Amino acid sequence: MAMTIHVDIVSAENEIFTGQAEAVFASAVEGEIGIYPRHTPLLTRLKPGEVRVLKSSGEEEQFYVSGGILEVQPHVVTVLADTASRAADVDEAAALAAKADAERALNDKSAKRDLAEAQKELAEAMAQLRAIERMRKGKKGH
Repeated sequence: MAMTIHVDIVSAENEIFTGQAEAVFASAVEGEIGIYPRHTPLLTRLKPGEVRVLKSSGEEEQFYVSGGILEVQPHVVTVLADTASRAADVDEAAALAAKADAERALNDKSAKRDLAEAQKELAEAMAQLRAIERMRKGKKGH
């Protein structure tokens, strides 16, 4: 039996995932990070993107987070996300609409929208679309 680590993924609204995993992969602000059992304690910020959980069954679950904090202890990984959802639950049409809206705001120099806010919205929409695309590729391979 492989060693596992307990994983909790929670958002302000609810608990998204809790269970045992062989590994967790996330998009930290500094870059992609992989966490395995007995990992050195760590606290880092997450950027909008994907969190992947490799369960002990060999199955991989994918989640989208809009940002947050990742805390690693030797036997526990906690993702405290601003918002989080299973990748399968991300609304592709809404993400595409948000992407188009943010791109329009960035290109419209006369718009009164905050440039930083439009960039943040674009990054979140792109991360959601990448999560959907990775999930689709994963399903085709099984």
